[in-house]
Amino acid sequence: MPDATPPTGTPSLPAPGESPPTPDGPPEIKFLSGPQPRGYELRRAFRIFFELLRGFRALHFVGPCVTVFGSARFGEDHRYYKQARELGALLAKDGFTVMTGGGPGIMEAANRGAKDVGGRTAGCNIELPFEQEPNAYLDTMVTFKHFYVRKVMLVKYSYAFVIMPGGFGTADEMFEAATLIQTGKIQGFPLVLIGREFWTPLIEAMRSTMVAEATITPADLALFHVTDSVEEAASLIHEAALTRFGLKYPTAHPPGTPPAPKRRWWLGEFGR
Repeated sequence: MPDATPPTGTPSLPAPGESPPTPDGPPEIKFLSGPQPRGYELRRAFRIFFELLRGFRALHFVGPCVTVFGSARFGEDHRYYKQARELGALLAKDGFTVMTGGGPGIMEAANRGAKDVGGRTAGCNIELPFEQEPNAYLDTMVTFKHFYVRKVMLVKYSYAFVIMPGGFGTADEMFEAATLIQTGKIQGFPLVLIGREFWTPLIEAMRSTMVAEATITPADLALFHVTDSVEEAASLIHEAALTRFGLKYPTAHPPGTPPAPKRRWWLGEFGR
């Protein structure tokens, strides 16, 4: 009869009626570690709901946005930082609010570029133990505890997504946007990848594996527009906004829509 003892290092499920071990660290770790007492999970659900509501109220007035994703690790002397700053300025001149994850690196650069030309900016920051301090170029900033709440906000208000070079988080956000467009959950907003040298190997890997094995189609891969030119990226977004989504410049508000609603203090709608 085989030994029922799990091998060393393999987690075992608690016995029926037994509470799972409580992990150390932030409460999110406990919440995502498996079944918890019902009261605990209800309280967490309410906290998540209010975090969503707080994000909706804070970002309700930011106007149509373009969200720029990218690494927090590039300094201001890096070529990608400089490109993101140029892009932020071009997008702001077109009347878009430049939204980012609110942190340093590429996020700071895009927000900074928008502020260079008097544009509007927004940041959806995330609580992390390192790397993620809000940058100094944000008109509107909300800090979230949960990545999934933050991702909703970064998508909800945007008419295009620009993906600068980055790491796991950037790739996650890129594929999230692509999946939402592919499945029709959001409209076919432009999905622009800046940095041919950085992104082409990944695109070619998807072509030689996913397309070859028919897990995606060539049309799915065509969702990604890869370029080295921030001017081309801004022009593509400008054209899509005008022709596909009916936005008008410089305010980028859809024609025929009523004026923006007034802020209500009792809903927590403060700020500019």
